[in-house]
Amino acid sequence: MRIARTFAVFAALLFACLAGNALAQAAPAPRIGVVTMGPGEIFWERFGHDAIVVDDPAQPAPVSYNFGFFDMDEAGFFGRFLRGEMQYRLVALPLQDDMAYYREVGRGATLQWLDLDPAQARRLAADLAENARPENARYRYDYYTDNCATRVRDALDRALDGRLRKLLDSRSSGDTWRGESLRLASPAPWMWLGFDLGLGPAADRPLTRWEQDFLPRRLADDLRKVTRADGRPLVASEVELLPQRQAAEPEEHAIALWPWLLAGLALAGLVVAAGRRHPRALAAAAAGFWLLCGVLGLVLALGWAFTEHRALWANRNLLLLDPLCLLLLPGAWSLLRGRTPTPRFRSLLLAVAVLAALALLPLWLQVQPQRNGHWIALLLPLHMALARLWARAPKA
Repeated sequence: MRIARTFAVFAALLFACLAGNALAQAAPAPRIGVVTMGPGEIFWERFGHDAIVVDDPAQPAPVSYNFGFFDMDEAGFFGRFLRGEMQYRLVALPLQDDMAYYREVGRGATLQWLDLDPAQARRLAADLAENARPENARYRYDYYTDNCATRVRDALDRALDGRLRKLLDSRSSGDTWRGESLRLASPAPWMWLGFDLGLGPAADRPLTRWEQDFLPRRLADDLRKVTRADGRPLVASEVELLPQRQAAEPEEHAIALWPWLLAGLALAGLVVAAGRRHPRALAAAAAGFWLLCGVLGLVLALGWAFTEHRALWANRNLLLLDPLCLLLLPGAWSLLRGRTPTPRFRSLLLAVAVLAALALLPLWLQVQPQRNGHWIALLLPLHMALARLWARAPKA
C-alpha cells in the first residue's frame, strides 16, 4: 500500500512537471530588442548607451535590462575607479521608467526588435532574469572590454550560439580605441586631451568589428548587417522611441602633424631668443613646463604600475612627459636667482632631452606603434632647446 501511494505521488509530480513544461512551450515567446541611446553631455555619457528589452506577453510591460548602473556614493567607489576596479551592475526595470531620464535630457533612443527563435528568446530572457538577481548583478567594468555595450553584445551572442562573434570577429574597419575615444571626446577638449595623452600603444591596434562593438552605436550598426543562418536579417524592425535633441556623435578628424611641429619649432625659437635676452623669465617658464611634464608623467607612470587600466600601460608619452623633470625644479630656482646651474642639473637636463628623443625610435621602427607623433613634434623641440641652452658647462 505504501509503495503504491509513493508511486502515485511520483507519477503526479512527473505529470505536473511535464504539463508545466508543455504549457511553457505553448505560451508565446517574449520579444527581444536592443535599445540604443544617443550621447549626452556628461563625460561618462559621451559614448552613448544601450540595453536589452524583453517584452513578455505574460508581463504587464516591457522590461529593460540595463548594464550601466553605478553608485558614486558607494563606499570605496573613487578608489576602485582610480585602480581600474569599478563595479557596475545590471538592473531590470520597466522600459518606460528607463527611458524617463533620456527623455528628460534630450538623448535619443532607437529600439531594434530582433528575429530570434522562440527557444532562443526564452533562454535569453531567463538568463537575463537570473543575471539581474542581486547576487549576480555586479561586474567589474572596463571601458573597452567589459562595459554596458559588450555585456549586451555577449548576451546576444550566447543566445545566437556564437554566430554574432563568428560573423564580426574577423572583420575590421581599421578603427582603434584611441580613434573612437578621441572622436567621441572631441566636444570636451579636456577629455580629448586626457584620452590622447593617457592611452598607450594598446589603444592603437586596429579593432575587429566585434571589439569595436564596445560602442553602443557600432553594435546597433552591426546588428543591422547580421543575418541568421538561414539568411534572415537579425533585426526584424526598428522603432524610434525618443528623438536625439542633444548633439549627435561627432565624426572623426585626422590629426595633422604639421601644425604641432610648427608650434614646437616656434616655442623652441622663443626659448633660444629668451635665453639671451630674458634668462630669468625663461627660467620661470621652464619651471612651469617641467612641473607640468613631471606631474603628468608621474600620473602616467602610476597608472601603468599600480592600476588595472590596461589601455594606459607602456605609454611612450612617458619619454616626453618625464617624471625626472621634477628633479629639474631646484635648478630652475637657481637660474631664477641668477646663479649658475650645478653639474647635476645639467646632466639631468641632458638625460631628459635624450629620453625625449628616444620617443622617435619606436615610431620610426613601427614597433607596436603608438600614435603620438604630434606630441613628439610639439615637445621634443622644447626639450632640445632647453638642453642646448643650459646643459653645457659654463665657460671658464
